[in-house]
Amino acid sequence: MSGWAGRRVLVTGHTGFKGSWLSLWLHALGAEVTGFALPPPSRPSLFETARIAELVRHVESDVRDLAAVRAVIEASQPEAIFHLAAQPLVRLSYREPVETYATNVMGTVHVLDAARRSPDVRAIVCVTSDKCYDNREWVWPYRESDPMGGHDPYSSSKGCAELVAAAWRNSFFAEDGPALATVRAGNVIGGGDWAEDRLVPDLVRAFEAGAAPLIRSPDAVRPWQHVLEALGGYLQIAERMLAGERRFADAWNFGPSDEDARPVGWIVERMRAAWGGGSAAAVADSGPRPHEAGLLRLDCSKARAALGWRPALSLDQALDWIVAWHKAVGDGTDARAVTLAQIADYAEASGQRLRHAA
Repeated sequence: MSGWAGRRVLVTGHTGFKGSWLSLWLHALGAEVTGFALPPPSRPSLFETARIAELVRHVESDVRDLAAVRAVIEASQPEAIFHLAAQPLVRLSYREPVETYATNVMGTVHVLDAARRSPDVRAIVCVTSDKCYDNREWVWPYRESDPMGGHDPYSSSKGCAELVAAAWRNSFFAEDGPALATVRAGNVIGGGDWAEDRLVPDLVRAFEAGAAPLIRSPDAVRPWQHVLEALGGYLQIAERMLAGERRFADAWNFGPSDEDARPVGWIVERMRAAWGGGSAAAVADSGPRPHEAGLLRLDCSKARAALGWRPALSLDQALDWIVAWHKAVGDGTDARAVTLAQIADYAEASGQRLRHAA
């Protein structure tokens, strides 16, 4: 990675799992980061454990507040915006559909409309989801040109956010103004994720407690990938747009290799083996549950061809990194140091070397 030293960058959702990793990486690259988000969504959180508020200009607010979004963009004058703020959970979207649409759709509208009024913004990376597609549960992976959809409120809201971004790109950013890309990642996993109702954090909590993990849909297949794989793609897209290459203002998939789209049950057993210590076998959750996708794959040939992007970590490596992160932090190693070490290791493995020491 190059060209980030001294750049003004706004990260919405910087208190979340992905936003925390991204904020640390950008700071390590020398960027001047402003974060805009609600308080951390979990306790503990990577944001607090790694003391990220010490490294960024931390603004605690809500993307549903248009005036607040306009104010932070006016004050921070960002050259690049990474829009990650979202309600990210499928099952919560069934309980809170209005909040989900207000955050994921109107929050995106607020960020994009505030950005188009700023003379400083040159590149926007809007993070949606692999679940934005009209998922037919077929074996073929989805390409960026496939239709948007969504069975549940969360997935639908991310499809809507993609349509909003396309409308802004066509209506306001076609010839001038910021270059706008949307990015769709697989199921991102990594150390420091303590979110509720998410497989890997649920497994870590169970293993740490010596309890049997409770899992849903053991046969469901997802495109699992380490969080740094997706973030590395986002950074590459932003760099190309900042360099004036407007052809990168488009939709992009960032997912794992085909062999790393694995069922939930496989992840559970692989994590249990990596954790060691005789952790208890998983127990199936027999309670009622709303619909969730059973099969989802991404076609990432566009990013491979245009960016030269490809996964640097196998799924086995990603799971080992997660176990190593949590065991190191659990043994008292500084969470920021562990996270930055994994960022540096990933940057070297992927050829995206850090150009500015943290």
